[in-house]
Amino acid sequence: MKIRKFFYSQKAAPYVFVLPFILSFCFFWIYPLCSTITMSFQDILPTGTEWIGLKNYKKLLIDTTFHQAILNSFQYMLLTIVLLIPFPMAFAVLMDSRLVKAKGIWKAFLYLPALTSVVISGTLFRLMFSEYSTGQLNVITSFLGLGTFKWLKVKATGLFALVLVCCWRWTGVNMLYFLSGLKSIDGALYESAEIDGASGLQKFRFITIPLLKPTTIYVLTISIYAGLAMFMESFMLWAGPDSPNNIGLTIVGYLYKRGIAKNQLGYGSAVGLVLLVIALFINVVQLVLSGTFKKEEK
Repeated sequence: MKIRKFFYSQKAAPYVFVLPFILSFCFFWIYPLCSTITMSFQDILPTGTEWIGLKNYKKLLIDTTFHQAILNSFQYMLLTIVLLIPFPMAFAVLMDSRLVKAKGIWKAFLYLPALTSVVISGTLFRLMFSEYSTGQLNVITSFLGLGTFKWLKVKATGLFALVLVCCWRWTGVNMLYFLSGLKSIDGALYESAEIDGASGLQKFRFITIPLLKPTTIYVLTISIYAGLAMFMESFMLWAGPDSPNNIGLTIVGYLYKRGIAKNQLGYGSAVGLVLLVIALFINVVQLVLSGTFKKEEK
């Protein structure tokens, strides 16, 4: 009876409902984080572990391959942000207008790539960018008289392939985010602006963009994290963590290469923590600059 009374208590009910989240959060996030922090100060061997202090982090400072992975991840992140915010926003505005018919079909068409396995999509794009004459892009360039190219062995075209995979997969998802944000905008604002003689571009600039700020900040936040944490797209595009001259190596790819493939779990843990710090720092800075933490004036 006491147990039943406890579960039916209004004071205890909130804690009972939130308990599964707290347990899963501690087990799947707090515990792995603490373990990773501990392992980053260790040299983990099959025969045991050895405490080595800051040696892993000192090694990262002079590791040129790690520096290349950071540069690649930053370039990828910036390009995806430039493309995956304005274009999905424009598509969402277009879908929300009266210009598009059969909106459900177009939404499904744009969202469909997100439902495709990254393994399948990565394999398809690897075949598309194949250096052989049978690759789809080389078939097109050969038809135009430009010859064939080794797309995935050159820095510029390899990065282009990575960004193309990302845009193909996530444009529809981000469009749905912006569509949900557009639904929260009062239509009376557009009607008032139209009565005042505002053009479509003016309404987009002075009404849509400012009122979509919360959605834009959210999309920017997840895009920063996704850009820095990208791994599977690169792994599938080059059929492994290695790529010519490390043109497709990312921070997570380097973590996998050192921590899993080479069984250097301590060093891989240090790489993962550096990635966590970088992602948190960039996101906190952009949230502060965007005014997310400021209290609204009443």
